[in-house]
Amino acid sequence: MSRIGRAPIAVPANVTVTVEAGNKVTVKGPKGVLQQSLNPEMKLEQENGEIVVKRPSDSREHRAQHGLTRTLLNNMVVGVTTGFSKRLEVHGVGYRAEKQGNNLVLQVGKSHPVVFAPPTQDMSFDVEKDGRGFTISGIDKCEVGQLAAVVRKSRPPEPYKGKGIRYEGEYVRMKTGKTGKSAR
Repeated sequence: MSRIGRAPIAVPANVTVTVEAGNKVTVKGPKGVLQQSLNPEMKLEQENGEIVVKRPSDSREHRAQHGLTRTLLNNMVVGVTTGFSKRLEVHGVGYRAEKQGNNLVLQVGKSHPVVFAPPTQDMSFDVEKDGRGFTISGIDKCEVGQLAAVVRKSRPPEPYKGKGIRYEGEYVRMKTGKTGKSAR
């Protein structure tokens, strides 16, 4: 049995979880509301402030979906209570990030500033004072990760000088440049 799928999900007192027909799940909490359709073959049971995910059989497909369904549901509960965030860093001379209204504006060596608007009202950008780092926050883990990947893709770190946008703690493998003319 899946170790992840077997673990119960603790539902805090200020969170309500509603399961409709076809496993359409709605989770309401202090930070907002999330809705998602989970695998209709999985059984979701609510007991004593906990949700347990059970699978109908021991087939390979059901075993694979068991842990996934439990993790998606747990991410929804965590998202509406504490939320998720991704921190990115800007490296390079003249590269900086700033916030204008709700938008994130990046100066990353292009002829124009790169502007990102939050896709939903639940998401926000927090920029450090020196413009060298920023945080993307939201209640949906998938959307936060996707937006962070799109922002990073606007100027990924290059291997010679290390300039670009990278995740906090990301290691960029540096290459040596040309060594000039070699003696023959």
